[in-house]
Amino acid sequence: MDLSQALEIVTRTDPGMVRSHNEDSVYAASACGLAVLADGMGGYNAGEVASGMTVALLGSELAKTLETQEINGFTPEKKRVSHALLETEIARTNSTIYQSAQSQPQYAGMGTTLVMALFYDDKMTTAHIGDSRLYRLRGEEFAQVTRDHSLLQEQIDSGIITPEQAKFSQNKNLVTRALGVDPEVEPEIRDYDTQPGDIYLFCSDGLNDMVDDEEIGMTLQALSANLELCATQLVQMANDNGGRDNVSVILVRIKSAYPAPRRGLFARLFAWLK
Repeated sequence: MDLSQALEIVTRTDPGMVRSHNEDSVYAASACGLAVLADGMGGYNAGEVASGMTVALLGSELAKTLETQEINGFTPEKKRVSHALLETEIARTNSTIYQSAQSQPQYAGMGTTLVMALFYDDKMTTAHIGDSRLYRLRGEEFAQVTRDHSLLQEQIDSGIITPEQAKFSQNKNLVTRALGVDPEVEPEIRDYDTQPGDIYLFCSDGLNDMVDDEEIGMTLQALSANLELCATQLVQMANDNGGRDNVSVILVRIKSAYPAPRRGLFARLFAWLK
């Protein structure tokens, strides 16, 4: 199913004002409803390798799958097919990165965050690991969809510090989950209904560490009619505020509904189960 008429997707990635190379990687394909963003970590060039492997493996493998099969419905275990698909491909990617880090000394300890979404049947299935984020602008409401897997978020959740104090914390970049660091990793996978007019922002922490959520939301609202300009402006705002890290964004606009085709008995059964 070609979703290019229903989804508008824009990507940007920039090294920032301090770092000499870019360890972020992005991938997007509107036709198959896929967006992937990864923020790498590790020694010299290792983070770039980890994030690049992530978007290449997840992007290419999922795109091939989505071109050849429908994903609506449930597995026999009552798990959404989209969940099973993402879990399988993320596990395979995690293993590939981990094995590369174990076998090549220059890549020892490399890993990456991940935030991604699969758009299908008027829904969005998200998966994330680490502190790269997904936000949603719906009407005038701007909200964070994902919850960081980070020490800072754990401190906020436990009441050790307040969200306001967190803005000045020295622990901003300490993630509690990362792709490729351990033999296994558990992605957080969720489903959300989408609506025409929604705008989704995927970003590395190079954006939200440099620009307050309120400013990000105001920029999305002000420039929502022009996603190309909006993406450029978000990156520029991060750089104007210091650009201490690489900054990457993916913007996705839901232009129209994109219900999955209903075919035959199984399709009707899946629709009834939903």
